Amino acid sequence: MARRKGRGWHGRLLAAGLTVTAVAAATSVWTAQADPAGARPQANASAPEVAEVAADIAHASDRGPRGVNITIDDGPDPVWTPQVLQLLEDNGVKATFCMVGTQAQAHPDLVKAVVAAGHRLCDHTVSHDTAMDGKSEAYQSQQILDAERMITEASGGVRPQYYRAPGGAFTPYSRKLAASRGMRPLGWNVDTKDFERPGADTMVATVKSEISNGPTVLFHDAGGERSQTLAAMREVLPWLKQQGYSFGFPVR
Repeated sequence: MARRKGRGWHGRLLAAGLTVTAVAAATSVWTAQADPAGARPQANASAPEVAEVAADIAHASDRGPRGVNITIDDGPDPVWTPQVLQLLEDNGVKATFCMVGTQAQAHPDLVKAVVAAGHRLCDHTVSHDTAMDGKSEAYQSQQILDAERMITEASGGVRPQYYRAPGGAFTPYSRKLAASRGMRPLGWNVDTKDFERPGADTMVATVKSEISNGPTVLFHDAGGERSQTLAAMREVLPWLKQQGYSFGFPVR
């Protein structure tokens, strides 16, 4: 799983997210204190129980060796997410949406639309800080747990089932923390690099040449102009079906 670097949009998002995180840290229902193993935050008495999942980074599909996981990062976005949802519906594909907490909080109608269409939610932190693996455990906790809360509230109570670190900035602590909250750490096998806008043909060629590396494909529905992403998906999704792949969700 290649490490991705931050982009200008995420720098602005990080600045906004840090403010949200600082405020949320004072009122969060979860503490940043870990258990003696350094793996789990302590919840207050009113917090619901969740089932812990595996802490290793998932890549496999629940549809088996011919399964493909379509994952959509950084939204929701009022321009691009509805178009992505329509494209997925047209092709009969379910996907996993890795949402940034501030985006989910700003667009709860889109979070609910994602859930209503049968897709799954993934925690992509509050502010998409690709350098968070070099920061304190308290900071990592705030980024992960506050985003979990924002997404759950925006969805109307549906919790994210996965956690994807921005740019792949996982740490042993963040993986264990997410897993303790029922969110399987989620990687990727095929990075379309659509955030660089290389052209739809290049993205399609990347998927076709790299899908043999593993089933989890990375696209974006926010963070910039995404017409190339939509064009690539229009070609890639039918092609994958023609090759005998089926669409599923990452294993949990």
